[in-house]
Amino acid sequence: MNLSDWIDKHADFTPDKMAVRCGELELTYAEMARDVSRMAAALKAPLGVERGDRVALLAQNTAQTLVIAFACARLGAIFQPLNWRQAAPEHIYVLTDSRPKVLFAASSLHNLIEGIVDDLPTMTFISLDEDAETDWPTYQSLLDDSPEGAGSDAHASLEDSFLLCYTSGTTGRPKGAVLSQNAIFFNAVNSRHMHGLTGDDEVLVTIPLFHVGGMNILSTPSLHVGASLTLTPVFEVGQTFDILEQRGINLTVLVPTQLTAMLAHPRWQTADLSRLRCISSGSTLVPTSLIERIHDKGVPLIQVYGSTETTPLATYLTIETAQRGIGSGGKTALHCQVKVVDDDNQTLPAGKSGEVLVKGPNVLKEYWNDPQSTQQALKDGWFYTGDIGRFDEDGFLYIDDRKKDLIISGSENIYPAMLENILADCPGISEATIVGRPNDKWGEVAIAVVAKEKGAELEAEAVLRHFDGRIGRFAIPHEVIFVDALPRNAMGKVVKDEVRAMVRDRIEA
Repeated sequence: MNLSDWIDKHADFTPDKMAVRCGELELTYAEMARDVSRMAAALKAPLGVERGDRVALLAQNTAQTLVIAFACARLGAIFQPLNWRQAAPEHIYVLTDSRPKVLFAASSLHNLIEGIVDDLPTMTFISLDEDAETDWPTYQSLLDDSPEGAGSDAHASLEDSFLLCYTSGTTGRPKGAVLSQNAIFFNAVNSRHMHGLTGDDEVLVTIPLFHVGGMNILSTPSLHVGASLTLTPVFEVGQTFDILEQRGINLTVLVPTQLTAMLAHPRWQTADLSRLRCISSGSTLVPTSLIERIHDKGVPLIQVYGSTETTPLATYLTIETAQRGIGSGGKTALHCQVKVVDDDNQTLPAGKSGEVLVKGPNVLKEYWNDPQSTQQALKDGWFYTGDIGRFDEDGFLYIDDRKKDLIISGSENIYPAMLENILADCPGISEATIVGRPNDKWGEVAIAVVAKEKGAELEAEAVLRHFDGRIGRFAIPHEVIFVDALPRNAMGKVVKDEVRAMVRDRIEA
């Protein structure tokens, strides 16, 4: 058994039901099963993809992404979605590390890889589009020339490696997390429990499928239960409102930057979201003030905690726990274990903060070509997340911060996320983050890096007064630095290394 069996079985039960749509391309389950079979045949011969080989894709969201992914599952091959927002040198690093046998690319993104074709002579390049100005074979020609049923590997199973996702790289070089087909399966079961997901649901995903959240919070789980999935190539606020209202969407996932954009749009006040059962969110800490504004609209916001390495669902809220667990990452996922430990690896009781560890079939197998990082992150089956968190008495997990972002000032711990949550409701601030800066007296002090709202007249003193009475004096930032915008990665996470460099350059100047 492998993941592509999901598509075949739904094609048997509900052949004419819409499986996935993106733009003008719509595939029923029968059509998707046909295309997965033909694509698997094409990958196997003439392209020579075998079990364990990598198949990369560089494209914005499209239904073809999922066809290629499930075709890889049928062969026991590894699907590698690339971040199309990255620059050519970043792609060179990732592709040189993973050495895929085949790379599919949208014609609009050919410019990102044209310069590396000669550097990877063993890789076959395929264009997703018919109008590409290259002599590469095309996605459609592969389907047209391939018979159904010829593409399979009798040994492909849920134990095979399936998804190679490179971490967002907010610090240092990205690492390739290898997730098994089994991880995708158990993540889908967890998602079904989280969302109450059924085959009757209409699901919308606007976040990139190259990110594990885009691929696995709702997309692959929707296909597991036989729901109907709508994708958009990119996120556009107006289009998102249109789809939510016109297509009867029940479930969607939106990261905080997307939610902020929607709340700022004039349509937020009048949009009919009555059929939306809930919005799930994650990728970074979600400010409580943002959650409450979503709830005021009558839509529960259910937060997920996890990472690329956990597929990503490790903990989550449900509709039933959305109000009780505001600000938390929820409770431990159905098929997962989570604990909090101290520096001596001893499990901590409720209320005590320590490193969050995750164990379960949804955890990564390894980091690609990186046994040292694998050994550091995986110990006795537990994945060491590098996050600092705590459980409350009711079992809700609260994330204090990234371990590497912790600021130690005069022996006191300062959690940047706590300060950022306070700044989230400061008038005149568009976005803000907190980083540490070396200090001769205290070792380290907190620095606030702030972008103002357009037209706001905001002084540093007003920002600092916003902390009065809300945190200890030792934790109040020593300086406020104003910038036009914070550097973010593709999922909207602030790239703290770049912020620290900005702060460091300011000192050196």
